[in-house]
Amino acid sequence: MTSHHLTLPIGFALALAACSPAPESSPPKAAAAAAAPASASAASTGEHAGIAWREGNVDAAFASARAEGKPVFLYWGAIWCPPCNQVKATIFNRQDFIDRARFFVPVYLDGDTPSAQRLGARFNVSGYPTMILFAPDGRELTRLPGEVDAEQYMRLLALGMSGARPVKDTLAVALSGSTSRAGWKLSADDWRMLAYYSWLTDEQQLVSTRELPSTLKKLAQNCPTDQSATASRLELKAIAAAATAKGAKPIPDADATARVLAVVTDAKLARENFDTLTEYPNEIVGFITLANSPERARLAAAWTAALDRLVADQTLSTADRLAAIKGVVSLARLDSKGALPPALLDRVRDQVTHADNATTDPYARQAVIDAAADALTEAGLLDESDALLKSELARSHSPYYFMVDLAENAKKRGDKTDALRWYARSYAAAEGPATRLQWGVRYVNALIDLSPQDTAAIEQAAQSVIGELDPVPDTFYERNLRGLDRMGQRLSAWGKEPARAAALARVRAQMSDVCAKLPAGDPARAKCSAALRPHAVPA
Repeated sequence: MTSHHLTLPIGFALALAACSPAPESSPPKAAAAAAAPASASAASTGEHAGIAWREGNVDAAFASARAEGKPVFLYWGAIWCPPCNQVKATIFNRQDFIDRARFFVPVYLDGDTPSAQRLGARFNVSGYPTMILFAPDGRELTRLPGEVDAEQYMRLLALGMSGARPVKDTLAVALSGSTSRAGWKLSADDWRMLAYYSWLTDEQQLVSTRELPSTLKKLAQNCPTDQSATASRLELKAIAAAATAKGAKPIPDADATARVLAVVTDAKLARENFDTLTEYPNEIVGFITLANSPERARLAAAWTAALDRLVADQTLSTADRLAAIKGVVSLARLDSKGALPPALLDRVRDQVTHADNATTDPYARQAVIDAAADALTEAGLLDESDALLKSELARSHSPYYFMVDLAENAKKRGDKTDALRWYARSYAAAEGPATRLQWGVRYVNALIDLSPQDTAAIEQAAQSVIGELDPVPDTFYERNLRGLDRMGQRLSAWGKEPARAAALARVRAQMSDVCAKLPAGDPARAKCSAALRPHAVPA
Protein backbone atom coordinates (compact mmCIF):
# COMPACT_ATOMS: atom_id res chain seq x y z
CA MET A 1 0.00 0.00 0.00
CA THR A 2 1.15 3.43 -0.79
CA SER A 3 0.92 5.05 2.58
CA HIS A 4 4.28 3.91 3.91
CA HIS A 5 6.70 3.55 1.07
CA LEU A 6 7.73 7.15 0.51
CA THR A 7 8.78 10.07 2.65
CA LEU A 8 7.73 13.03 0.55
CA PRO A 9 7.15 16.74 1.01
CA ILE A 10 4.16 17.33 3.30
CA GLY A 11 0.97 17.86 1.38
CA PHE A 12 2.23 16.88 -2.02
CA ALA A 13 3.29 13.23 -1.78
CA LEU A 14 2.22 11.46 -4.95
CA ALA A 15 1.91 7.72 -4.56
CA LEU A 16 4.49 6.91 -7.09
CA ALA A 17 6.13 8.83 -4.68
CA ALA A 18 6.47 10.84 -3.22
CA CYS A 19 7.33 5.76 -1.61
CA SER A 20 7.97 6.57 3.55
CA PRO A 21 10.64 5.90 3.46
CA ALA A 22 17.47 1.73 -1.73
CA PRO A 23 18.24 2.31 -5.46
CA GLU A 24 19.84 -0.47 -7.22
CA SER A 25 21.27 -1.37 -10.54
CA SER A 26 18.93 -1.90 -13.43
CA PRO A 27 17.08 -5.22 -13.33
CA PRO A 28 18.32 -8.42 -14.94
CA LYS A 29 16.58 -9.61 -18.05
CA ALA A 30 12.94 -10.30 -17.35
CA ALA A 31 13.05 -13.91 -18.53
CA ALA A 32 15.90 -14.80 -16.23
CA ALA A 33 14.35 -12.91 -13.33
CA ALA A 34 11.00 -14.62 -13.79
CA ALA A 35 12.49 -18.09 -13.85
CA ALA A 36 12.73 -18.16 -10.05
CA PRO A 37 11.79 -15.91 -7.14
CA ALA A 38 14.16 -12.97 -7.06
CA SER A 39 16.27 -12.39 -3.99
CA ALA A 40 16.97 -8.92 -2.67
CA SER A 41 20.59 -9.39 -3.66
CA ALA A 42 19.73 -10.34 -7.22
CA ALA A 43 17.29 -7.47 -7.46
CA SER A 44 19.93 -4.97 -6.46
CA THR A 45 22.91 -6.16 -8.49
CA GLY A 46 21.50 -7.20 -11.85
CA GLU A 47 22.68 -5.10 -14.76
CA HIS A 48 20.51 -4.57 -17.80
CA ALA A 49 22.29 -5.01 -21.09
CA GLY A 50 23.61 -1.67 -22.32
CA ILE A 51 23.31 0.26 -19.03
CA ALA A 52 26.50 0.40 -17.00
CA TRP A 53 25.25 1.89 -13.75
CA ARG A 54 28.00 3.65 -11.81
CA GLU A 55 27.99 2.96 -8.09
CA GLY A 56 30.35 3.32 -5.20
CA ASN A 57 32.60 6.27 -6.08
CA VAL A 58 30.08 8.93 -7.05
CA ASP A 59 32.72 11.66 -7.33
CA ALA A 60 34.54 9.55 -9.92
CA ALA A 61 31.32 9.28 -11.92
CA PHE A 62 30.89 13.06 -11.92
CA ALA A 63 34.54 13.48 -12.90
CA SER A 64 33.99 11.15 -15.86
CA ALA A 65 30.92 13.16 -16.86
CA ARG A 66 32.94 16.38 -16.90
CA ALA A 67 35.75 14.78 -18.89
CA GLU A 68 33.36 13.27 -21.43
CA GLY A 69 30.99 16.24 -21.59
CA LYS A 70 28.04 14.06 -20.65
CA PRO A 71 25.11 14.75 -18.32
CA VAL A 72 24.72 12.65 -15.17
CA PHE A 73 21.53 10.69 -14.55
CA LEU A 74 21.23 9.94 -10.82
CA TYR A 75 18.69 7.40 -9.57
CA TRP A 76 17.85 7.02 -5.86
CA GLY A 77 15.39 4.25 -5.05
CA ALA A 78 14.78 1.14 -2.98
CA ILE A 79 14.69 -2.59 -3.62
CA TRP A 80 11.39 -2.87 -1.72
CA CYS A 81 9.74 0.33 -2.99
CA PRO A 82 6.81 -0.34 -5.37
CA PRO A 83 7.19 2.93 -7.32
CA CYS A 84 10.89 2.19 -7.82
CA ASN A 85 10.08 -1.25 -9.14
CA GLN A 86 7.48 0.33 -11.40
CA VAL A 87 10.17 2.59 -12.86
CA LYS A 88 12.43 -0.41 -13.47
CA ALA A 89 9.61 -2.40 -15.06
CA THR A 90 8.32 0.37 -17.33
CA ILE A 91 11.23 2.76 -18.03
CA PHE A 92 14.67 1.32 -17.35
CA ASN A 93 13.96 -1.80 -19.45
CA ARG A 94 12.92 0.20 -22.53
CA GLN A 95 15.27 0.02 -25.47
CA ASP A 96 15.05 3.77 -26.05
CA PHE A 97 16.12 4.38 -22.45
CA ILE A 98 18.97 1.91 -22.84
CA ASP A 99 20.03 3.62 -26.06
CA ARG A 100 19.90 7.08 -24.49
CA ALA A 101 21.94 5.85 -21.51
CA ARG A 102 24.99 5.84 -23.80
CA PHE A 103 24.83 9.63 -23.80
CA PHE A 104 24.73 10.18 -20.05
CA VAL A 105 26.57 8.77 -17.04
CA PRO A 106 24.06 6.62 -15.11
CA VAL A 107 24.59 6.65 -11.34
CA TYR A 108 22.57 4.93 -8.67
CA LEU A 109 22.52 5.41 -4.92
CA ASP A 110 21.31 2.48 -2.86
CA GLY A 111 20.23 3.48 0.62
CA ASP A 112 21.68 0.30 2.10
CA THR A 113 25.18 0.73 0.72
CA PRO A 114 28.01 2.44 2.63
CA SER A 115 27.83 6.25 2.63
CA ALA A 116 24.46 6.18 0.83
CA GLN A 117 22.61 8.18 3.48
CA ARG A 118 25.34 10.81 3.58
CA LEU A 119 25.23 11.03 -0.21
CA GLY A 120 21.47 11.35 0.01
CA ALA A 121 21.93 14.41 2.20
CA ARG A 122 24.52 15.78 -0.23
CA PHE A 123 22.19 15.54 -3.22
CA ASN A 124 19.10 16.43 -1.19
CA VAL A 125 17.22 13.28 -2.06
CA SER A 126 14.79 11.65 0.31
CA GLY A 127 11.70 10.19 -1.35
CA TYR A 128 12.04 7.00 -3.35
CA PRO A 129 12.34 7.12 -6.30
CA THR A 130 14.15 10.37 -7.05
CA MET A 131 15.73 10.83 -10.48
CA ILE A 132 17.92 13.86 -11.16
CA LEU A 133 19.58 15.06 -14.33
CA PHE A 134 22.83 17.02 -13.89
CA ALA A 135 24.78 19.03 -16.46
CA PRO A 136 28.34 17.81 -17.18
CA ASP A 137 29.65 20.54 -14.87
CA GLY A 138 27.57 19.18 -11.97
CA ARG A 139 24.76 21.75 -11.96
CA GLU A 140 21.36 20.20 -11.31
CA LEU A 141 19.18 20.57 -14.40
CA THR A 142 15.89 18.97 -13.39
CA ARG A 143 14.18 16.26 -11.35
CA LEU A 144 12.24 13.80 -13.46
CA PRO A 145 8.75 12.64 -12.46
CA GLY A 146 8.55 8.88 -11.97
CA GLU A 147 4.75 8.99 -11.80
CA VAL A 148 4.19 9.77 -15.48
CA ASP A 149 3.95 7.11 -18.16
CA ALA A 150 7.04 5.86 -19.96
CA GLU A 151 6.42 7.72 -23.22
CA GLN A 152 6.06 11.04 -21.44
CA TYR A 153 9.09 10.27 -19.29
CA MET A 154 11.26 9.69 -22.33
CA ARG A 155 10.18 12.98 -23.87
CA LEU A 156 11.04 14.81 -20.66
CA LEU A 157 14.39 13.05 -20.41
CA ALA A 158 15.23 14.10 -23.96
CA LEU A 159 14.20 17.69 -23.25
CA GLY A 160 16.27 17.77 -20.09
CA MET A 161 19.35 16.43 -21.84
CA SER A 162 19.05 18.88 -24.72
CA GLY A 163 18.56 21.90 -22.46
CA ALA A 164 21.49 23.75 -20.93
CA ARG A 165 19.64 25.73 -18.28
CA PRO A 166 18.73 24.48 -14.81
CA VAL A 167 14.99 24.41 -14.14
CA LYS A 168 15.70 26.86 -11.30
CA ASP A 169 16.57 29.53 -13.85
CA THR A 170 13.52 28.70 -15.96
CA LEU A 171 11.30 28.98 -12.89
CA ALA A 172 12.65 32.43 -12.03
CA VAL A 173 11.83 33.77 -15.49
CA ALA A 174 8.41 32.11 -15.56
CA LEU A 175 7.45 33.60 -12.20
CA SER A 176 8.67 37.07 -13.17
CA GLY A 177 5.78 37.46 -15.56
CA SER A 178 8.18 38.09 -18.42
CA THR A 179 8.45 35.63 -21.28
CA SER A 180 12.12 36.40 -21.75
CA ARG A 181 15.20 37.61 -19.94
CA ALA A 182 18.51 38.78 -21.39
CA GLY A 183 17.56 37.56 -24.83
CA TRP A 184 16.30 34.21 -23.56
CA LYS A 185 12.67 33.58 -24.50
CA LEU A 186 10.82 30.80 -22.70
CA SER A 187 9.79 28.11 -25.15
CA ALA A 188 6.88 25.69 -24.99
CA ASP A 189 9.39 23.05 -23.89
CA ASP A 190 10.56 25.25 -21.02
CA TRP A 191 7.00 25.55 -19.77
CA ARG A 192 6.44 21.84 -20.21
CA MET A 193 9.51 21.04 -18.13
CA LEU A 194 8.07 23.21 -15.34
CA ALA A 195 4.70 21.49 -15.54
CA TYR A 196 6.31 18.06 -15.38
CA TYR A 197 9.05 18.87 -12.92
CA SER A 198 9.03 16.41 -10.01
CA TRP A 199 7.75 18.80 -7.38
CA LEU A 200 7.19 15.91 -4.99
CA THR A 201 10.93 15.16 -4.86
CA ASP A 202 12.06 18.78 -4.96
CA GLU A 203 12.78 18.67 -1.21
CA GLN A 204 11.95 22.39 -1.06
CA GLN A 205 14.98 23.35 -3.11
CA LEU A 206 13.07 25.49 -5.59
CA VAL A 207 9.92 26.19 -3.59
CA SER A 208 8.97 25.71 0.04
CA THR A 209 6.07 23.39 0.83
CA ARG A 210 4.09 26.34 2.14
CA GLU A 211 4.55 28.32 -1.08
CA LEU A 212 4.05 25.47 -3.52
CA PRO A 213 0.29 25.92 -4.16
CA SER A 214 0.62 29.65 -4.87
CA THR A 215 3.75 29.14 -6.97
CA LEU A 216 2.08 26.54 -9.18
CA LYS A 217 -1.01 28.71 -9.48
CA LYS A 218 1.09 31.68 -10.59
CA LEU A 219 2.87 29.53 -13.15
CA ALA A 220 -0.49 28.42 -14.53
CA GLN A 221 -1.61 32.04 -14.80
CA ASN A 222 1.64 33.13 -16.49
CA CYS A 223 1.68 30.22 -18.93
CA PRO A 224 1.10 31.50 -22.50
CA THR A 225 -2.45 31.16 -23.78
CA ASP A 226 -1.34 29.01 -26.69
CA GLN A 227 -0.16 26.33 -24.23
CA SER A 228 -3.47 25.56 -22.59
CA ALA A 229 -2.69 21.89 -21.87
CA THR A 230 0.45 22.85 -19.95
CA ALA A 231 -1.45 25.55 -18.06
CA SER A 232 -4.16 23.02 -17.17
CA ARG A 233 -1.59 20.65 -15.70
CA LEU A 234 -0.02 23.42 -13.62
CA GLU A 235 -3.47 24.50 -12.40
CA LEU A 236 -4.41 20.94 -11.43
CA LYS A 237 -1.10 20.51 -9.60
CA ALA A 238 -1.71 23.79 -7.78
CA ILE A 239 -5.14 22.66 -6.58
CA ALA A 240 -3.74 19.28 -5.51
CA ALA A 241 -0.98 21.00 -3.53
CA ALA A 242 -3.49 23.28 -1.81
CA ALA A 243 -5.89 20.42 -1.08
CA THR A 244 -3.18 18.30 0.54
CA ALA A 245 -1.40 21.07 2.43
CA LYS A 246 -1.11 20.65 6.18
CA GLY A 247 -4.26 21.94 7.84
CA ALA A 248 -6.11 22.45 4.54
CA LYS A 249 -9.84 23.05 4.96
CA PRO A 250 -12.49 22.82 2.22
CA ILE A 251 -12.96 26.06 0.33
CA PRO A 252 -15.83 25.90 -2.18
CA ASP A 253 -14.48 27.41 -5.37
CA ALA A 254 -16.70 27.60 -8.42
CA ASP A 255 -13.88 28.75 -10.71
CA ALA A 256 -11.57 25.93 -9.60
CA THR A 257 -14.41 23.43 -9.99
CA ALA A 258 -15.02 24.61 -13.55
CA ARG A 259 -11.32 24.30 -14.41
CA VAL A 260 -11.07 20.82 -12.95
CA LEU A 261 -14.24 19.78 -14.78
CA ALA A 262 -12.63 20.96 -18.00
CA VAL A 263 -9.74 18.58 -17.40
CA VAL A 264 -11.68 15.49 -16.32
CA THR A 265 -14.23 15.79 -19.13
CA ASP A 266 -11.55 16.14 -21.80
CA ALA A 267 -10.30 12.62 -22.59
CA LYS A 268 -6.91 13.82 -23.82
CA LEU A 269 -6.30 16.13 -20.85
CA ALA A 270 -7.48 13.50 -18.40
CA ARG A 271 -5.08 10.96 -19.87
CA GLU A 272 -2.20 13.44 -19.74
CA ASN A 273 -2.94 14.14 -16.07
CA PHE A 274 -3.79 10.59 -15.04
CA ASP A 275 -1.22 10.71 -12.23
CA THR A 276 -3.06 13.49 -10.39
CA LEU A 277 -6.52 12.13 -11.25
CA THR A 278 -5.74 8.70 -9.81
CA GLU A 279 -3.91 9.98 -6.75
CA TYR A 280 -6.06 12.85 -5.47
CA PRO A 281 -9.73 12.37 -6.42
CA ASN A 282 -11.18 12.73 -2.91
CA GLU A 283 -8.71 15.36 -1.80
CA ILE A 284 -9.44 17.72 -4.69
CA VAL A 285 -13.20 17.10 -4.96
CA GLY A 286 -13.54 17.41 -1.20
CA PHE A 287 -11.49 20.61 -1.15
CA ILE A 288 -13.21 22.69 -3.82
CA THR A 289 -16.85 21.58 -3.33
CA LEU A 290 -19.19 21.26 -0.36
CA ALA A 291 -20.36 17.88 0.94
CA ASN A 292 -23.56 16.60 -0.65
CA SER A 293 -23.81 19.66 -2.90
CA PRO A 294 -24.92 19.55 -6.56
CA GLU A 295 -21.47 20.86 -7.52
CA ARG A 296 -19.78 17.97 -5.74
CA ALA A 297 -22.11 15.41 -7.28
CA ARG A 298 -21.45 16.80 -10.76
CA LEU A 299 -17.67 16.90 -10.32
CA ALA A 300 -17.51 13.47 -8.69
CA ALA A 301 -19.56 11.93 -11.48
CA ALA A 302 -17.37 13.48 -14.17
CA TRP A 303 -14.20 12.45 -12.34
CA THR A 304 -15.50 8.89 -11.94
CA ALA A 305 -16.22 8.74 -15.66
CA ALA A 306 -12.65 9.87 -16.37
CA LEU A 307 -11.29 7.21 -14.03
CA ASP A 308 -13.45 4.58 -15.71
CA ARG A 309 -11.79 5.48 -19.01
CA LEU A 310 -8.37 5.18 -17.39
CA VAL A 311 -9.21 1.76 -15.94
CA ALA A 312 -9.93 0.59 -19.48
CA ASP A 313 -6.91 2.34 -21.03
CA GLN A 314 -4.46 -0.38 -22.08
CA THR A 315 -1.74 2.20 -22.74
CA LEU A 316 -1.44 2.68 -18.97
CA SER A 317 0.52 0.28 -16.83
CA THR A 318 -1.34 -2.34 -14.81
CA ALA A 319 -0.42 -0.60 -11.56
CA ASP A 320 -1.77 2.72 -12.86
CA ARG A 321 -5.07 1.11 -13.92
CA LEU A 322 -5.38 -0.38 -10.43
CA ALA A 323 -4.81 3.08 -8.98
CA ALA A 324 -7.65 4.31 -11.18
CA ILE A 325 -10.10 1.69 -9.89
CA LYS A 326 -9.07 2.56 -6.34
CA GLY A 327 -9.91 6.18 -7.19
CA VAL A 328 -13.39 5.11 -8.32
CA VAL A 329 -13.89 3.40 -4.97
CA SER A 330 -12.61 6.44 -3.08
CA LEU A 331 -15.06 8.75 -4.82
CA ALA A 332 -17.91 6.33 -4.17
CA ARG A 333 -17.11 6.62 -0.46
CA LEU A 334 -16.61 10.40 -0.41
CA ASP A 335 -19.99 11.39 1.06
CA SER A 336 -21.35 7.94 1.83
CA LYS A 337 -20.91 5.69 4.85
CA GLY A 338 -22.96 2.87 3.35
CA ALA A 339 -21.86 -0.31 1.64
CA LEU A 340 -20.38 -0.07 -1.82
CA PRO A 341 -22.48 -1.37 -4.72
CA PRO A 342 -21.83 -5.10 -5.35
CA ALA A 343 -21.11 -4.33 -9.00
CA LEU A 344 -18.25 -2.02 -7.99
CA LEU A 345 -16.81 -4.62 -5.64
CA ASP A 346 -16.91 -7.15 -8.46
CA ARG A 347 -15.09 -4.71 -10.73
CA VAL A 348 -12.35 -4.32 -8.15
CA ARG A 349 -12.04 -8.10 -7.79
CA ASP A 350 -11.90 -8.55 -11.57
CA GLN A 351 -9.18 -5.94 -11.98
CA VAL A 352 -7.12 -7.46 -9.20
CA THR A 353 -7.49 -11.02 -10.50
CA HIS A 354 -6.49 -9.99 -14.00
CA ALA A 355 -3.50 -8.01 -12.74
CA ASP A 356 -2.32 -10.87 -10.54
CA ASN A 357 -2.60 -13.43 -13.33
CA ALA A 358 -1.09 -11.25 -16.05
CA THR A 359 1.96 -9.86 -14.22
CA THR A 360 4.99 -12.14 -14.17
CA ASP A 361 7.93 -9.73 -14.12
CA PRO A 362 9.15 -9.53 -10.47
CA TYR A 363 9.73 -5.78 -10.63
CA ALA A 364 6.29 -5.08 -12.04
CA ARG A 365 4.71 -7.41 -9.47
CA GLN A 366 6.14 -5.45 -6.56
CA ALA A 367 4.19 -2.42 -7.81
CA VAL A 368 1.13 -4.30 -9.08
CA ILE A 369 0.49 -6.41 -5.99
CA ASP A 370 0.91 -3.34 -3.79
CA ALA A 371 -1.64 -1.41 -5.88
CA ALA A 372 -3.98 -4.39 -6.06
CA ALA A 373 -3.94 -4.97 -2.30
CA ASP A 374 -4.46 -1.25 -1.77
CA ALA A 375 -7.54 -1.28 -4.03
CA LEU A 376 -9.01 -4.26 -2.18
CA THR A 377 -8.42 -2.58 1.17
CA GLU A 378 -9.97 0.68 -0.04
CA ALA A 379 -13.03 -1.35 -1.08
CA GLY A 380 -13.24 -2.87 2.40
CA LEU A 381 -12.23 -6.32 1.16
CA LEU A 382 -9.61 -6.82 3.86
CA ASP A 383 -9.68 -10.62 3.84
CA GLU A 384 -9.12 -10.67 0.09
CA SER A 385 -6.34 -8.13 0.42
CA ASP A 386 -4.71 -10.33 3.06
CA ALA A 387 -4.99 -13.42 0.90
CA LEU A 388 -3.32 -11.65 -2.03
CA LEU A 389 -0.49 -10.32 0.13
CA LYS A 390 0.16 -13.63 1.85
CA SER A 391 0.33 -15.45 -1.46
CA GLU A 392 2.99 -12.98 -2.60
CA LEU A 393 5.32 -13.39 0.37
CA ALA A 394 7.17 -16.40 -1.06
CA ARG A 395 7.37 -14.81 -4.50
CA SER A 396 8.50 -11.28 -3.69
CA HIS A 397 12.15 -10.25 -3.49
CA SER A 398 11.11 -7.96 -0.59
CA PRO A 399 8.36 -9.80 1.32
CA TYR A 400 8.90 -7.64 4.40
CA TYR A 401 7.28 -4.75 2.55
CA PHE A 402 4.02 -6.66 2.15
CA MET A 403 4.13 -7.76 5.80
CA VAL A 404 3.66 -4.11 6.74
CA ASP A 405 0.53 -4.03 4.56
CA LEU A 406 -0.74 -7.08 6.44
CA ALA A 407 -0.06 -5.30 9.73
CA GLU A 408 -2.00 -2.25 8.57
CA ASN A 409 -4.94 -4.39 7.50
CA ALA A 410 -4.95 -5.98 10.96
CA LYS A 411 -4.98 -2.51 12.53
CA LYS A 412 -8.01 -1.59 10.43
CA ARG A 413 -9.78 -4.64 11.86
CA GLY A 414 -8.81 -3.62 15.36
CA ASP A 415 -6.67 -6.74 15.81
CA LYS A 416 -3.69 -5.29 17.67
CA THR A 417 -2.13 -8.67 18.38
CA ASP A 418 -2.05 -9.69 14.72
CA ALA A 419 -0.84 -6.23 13.68
CA LEU A 420 2.12 -6.42 16.03
CA ARG A 421 2.88 -9.96 14.90
CA TRP A 422 3.19 -8.77 11.30
CA TYR A 423 5.21 -5.69 12.27
CA ALA A 424 7.59 -7.96 14.16
CA ARG A 425 7.86 -10.36 11.23
CA SER A 426 8.51 -7.51 8.81
CA TYR A 427 11.36 -6.21 10.95
CA ALA A 428 12.84 -9.69 11.35
CA ALA A 429 12.78 -10.26 7.59
CA ALA A 430 14.03 -6.81 6.48
CA GLU A 431 17.41 -6.72 4.72
CA GLY A 432 20.05 -4.00 4.53
CA PRO A 433 21.17 -1.64 7.32
CA ALA A 434 19.09 1.40 6.35
CA THR A 435 16.04 -0.72 5.58
CA ARG A 436 16.35 -2.63 8.86
CA LEU A 437 16.60 0.63 10.75
CA GLN A 438 13.46 1.94 9.05
CA TRP A 439 11.51 -1.25 9.64
CA GLY A 440 12.77 -1.48 13.22
CA VAL A 441 11.67 2.07 13.98
CA ARG A 442 8.25 1.24 12.54
CA TYR A 443 8.01 -1.78 14.85
CA VAL A 444 9.02 0.22 17.93
CA ASN A 445 6.48 2.93 17.13
CA ALA A 446 3.78 0.31 16.51
CA LEU A 447 4.47 -1.24 19.91
CA ILE A 448 4.15 2.19 21.54
CA ASP A 449 0.84 2.78 19.72
CA LEU A 450 -0.75 -0.62 20.15
CA SER A 451 0.79 -2.05 23.32
CA PRO A 452 2.25 0.83 25.38
CA GLN A 453 2.01 -1.19 28.58
CA ASP A 454 4.48 -3.80 27.26
CA THR A 455 7.56 -2.02 28.55
CA ALA A 456 9.84 -5.02 28.13
CA ALA A 457 8.93 -5.52 24.45
CA ILE A 458 9.35 -1.81 23.65
CA GLU A 459 12.71 -1.65 25.39
CA GLN A 460 13.91 -4.82 23.68
CA ALA A 461 12.83 -3.62 20.23
CA ALA A 462 14.44 -0.21 20.68
CA GLN A 463 17.67 -1.79 21.90
CA SER A 464 17.65 -4.10 18.89
CA VAL A 465 17.44 -1.11 16.52
CA ILE A 466 20.22 0.74 18.33
CA GLY A 467 22.35 -2.38 18.62
CA GLU A 468 22.48 -2.71 14.84
CA LEU A 469 23.70 0.83 14.22
CA ASP A 470 27.13 1.03 12.65
CA PRO A 471 28.94 3.63 14.80
CA VAL A 472 30.38 5.61 11.90
CA PRO A 473 29.42 9.16 10.85
CA ASP A 474 27.85 8.06 7.55
CA THR A 475 25.10 6.26 9.47
CA PHE A 476 23.62 9.43 10.93
CA TYR A 477 22.27 11.19 7.85
CA GLU A 478 19.09 11.46 5.84
CA ARG A 479 16.47 8.73 6.29
CA ASN A 480 18.46 7.01 9.04
CA LEU A 481 18.60 10.13 11.15
CA ARG A 482 14.95 11.00 10.57
CA GLY A 483 13.94 7.50 11.60
CA LEU A 484 15.93 7.71 14.81
CA ASP A 485 14.48 11.16 15.49
CA ARG A 486 10.93 9.81 15.09
CA MET A 487 11.66 6.90 17.40
CA GLY A 488 13.23 9.24 19.91
CA GLN A 489 10.18 11.50 19.95
CA ARG A 490 7.82 8.58 20.46
CA LEU A 491 9.98 6.99 23.16
CA SER A 492 10.32 10.30 24.99
CA ALA A 493 6.55 10.79 25.12
CA TRP A 494 6.02 7.17 26.13
CA GLY A 495 8.72 7.31 28.80
CA LYS A 496 7.10 10.16 30.72
CA GLU A 497 5.21 7.55 32.75
CA PRO A 498 7.28 6.94 35.91
CA ALA A 499 7.07 3.16 35.48
CA ARG A 500 8.76 3.45 32.07
CA ALA A 501 11.47 5.96 32.96
CA ALA A 502 14.07 3.32 33.83
CA ALA A 503 13.56 1.52 30.50
CA LEU A 504 13.90 4.80 28.59
CA ALA A 505 17.07 5.64 30.53
CA ARG A 506 18.62 2.29 29.57
CA VAL A 507 17.73 2.80 25.90
CA ARG A 508 19.25 6.28 25.94
CA ALA A 509 22.38 5.01 27.66
CA GLN A 510 22.82 2.42 24.93
CA MET A 511 22.46 5.16 22.31
CA SER A 512 25.00 7.29 24.14
CA ASP A 513 27.48 4.43 23.96
CA VAL A 514 27.03 4.32 20.17
CA CYS A 515 27.42 8.07 19.82
CA ALA A 516 30.57 8.07 21.95
CA LYS A 517 32.29 5.94 19.31
CA LEU A 518 31.93 8.69 16.70
CA PRO A 519 34.73 11.26 16.19
CA ALA A 520 34.34 14.04 18.73
CA GLY A 521 34.54 16.83 16.15
CA ASP A 522 32.23 15.27 13.56
CA PRO A 523 28.73 16.86 13.26
CA ALA A 524 27.29 13.35 13.14
CA ARG A 525 28.15 12.87 16.81
CA ALA A 526 25.91 15.74 17.89
CA LYS A 527 23.14 14.51 15.62
CA CYS A 528 23.44 11.05 17.09
CA SER A 529 23.34 12.38 20.64
CA ALA A 530 20.19 14.41 19.95
CA ALA A 531 18.31 11.62 18.18
CA LEU A 532 16.76 10.01 21.25
CA ARG A 533 16.59 13.28 23.17
CA PRO A 534 14.20 15.51 21.16
CA HIS A 535 14.92 18.61 23.23
CA ALA A 536 18.66 18.39 22.72
CA VAL A 537 20.07 20.77 20.13
CA PRO A 538 22.89 19.43 17.91
CA ALA A 539 26.02 21.58 17.94
